[in-house]
Amino acid sequence: MKFASLKSEHKDGRLVLVSRDGTQALEVADIAPHLIDALERWDAVQQPLQSAYESLNAGRAAGIFAFDPTQCVAPLPRSPQWLDGSAFLNHSNLMDKAFNKPPPPLVETVPMMYQGASDDFLGPHDAVALPRVEDGIDFEGEFGVITGPVPMGVDAASALACVRLLVQINDWSLRALGPHEMKTGFGFLQAKPSTAFAPVAVTPDELGDAWRDGRVQMQLHVQWNGQRFGEPHGGEMNFHFGQLIAHAARTRRLSAGCIVGSGTVSNSVRSAGSACIAERRVIELIDQGEIKTPFMQFGDKVRMEAFLAEGVPGPFGYIEQHIAEYRP
Repeated sequence: MKFASLKSEHKDGRLVLVSRDGTQALEVADIAPHLIDALERWDAVQQPLQSAYESLNAGRAAGIFAFDPTQCVAPLPRSPQWLDGSAFLNHSNLMDKAFNKPPPPLVETVPMMYQGASDDFLGPHDAVALPRVEDGIDFEGEFGVITGPVPMGVDAASALACVRLLVQINDWSLRALGPHEMKTGFGFLQAKPSTAFAPVAVTPDELGDAWRDGRVQMQLHVQWNGQRFGEPHGGEMNFHFGQLIAHAARTRRLSAGCIVGSGTVSNSVRSAGSACIAERRVIELIDQGEIKTPFMQFGDKVRMEAFLAEGVPGPFGYIEQHIAEYRP
């Protein structure tokens, strides 16, 4: 199944099913008015939603309308919890090498993860309003999962069975603010503004073989101001999503609707490019001895879209946003 949430007076948006080809939609308020409601009652609503989805794709359902992703908020406009990992060790290793710092303890066996704000996610076409370009505005292309309820102490294999939906993410960062916050030992706060999501969240079966080994096996194409920036592949995750979920649930339960991110998609092959500016800057420093690429300016645009194969877009739709100056 494919889900989206349309703009609405309600903070959780208006839940619709999206056809497999991404062109049509069907409101399902009689089954679940919001995605968080569907996730919290998944066992009760999964079959009615599946039946409605089949009717939508067959053109039999009453009330079908054209799907407009520009009218979408994030699939989950707010979530009980947003936990972002750093599962691509190529990314963290590059950062460590560039700044001549030792890797974190147990980096190859224990996932790194931070807890971000989950009360104000951005839709796929929302402007990103930020106060200062001097804060080092950066995009970060990721994949993520939305869970059902997860028991405390779950093992990694069982954790994968808790995955309900897959999503595509742009985890915005303010790079100039990060170093101080990391040094405090309390982690990110101001350095992580609201996170954005592609319009469509999908059940794992929609990806077919592209959901394999607990990883999204797709290329994430990133463009900055209309220019190619990179297309790293999601299959290079060092920790799969089951491991990330199990790490998060080691000492506490996770509620239905918890979102777990992969961290910046990153590949060891340089030709794949990057999914964030900070990584490109680090590669420039390592390979050329100096940083040449600046961070984003007001008016800059970024586009992210995952592809199943060359020229074959994936089911998430795309994120296309621009940076605006925040004015109170």
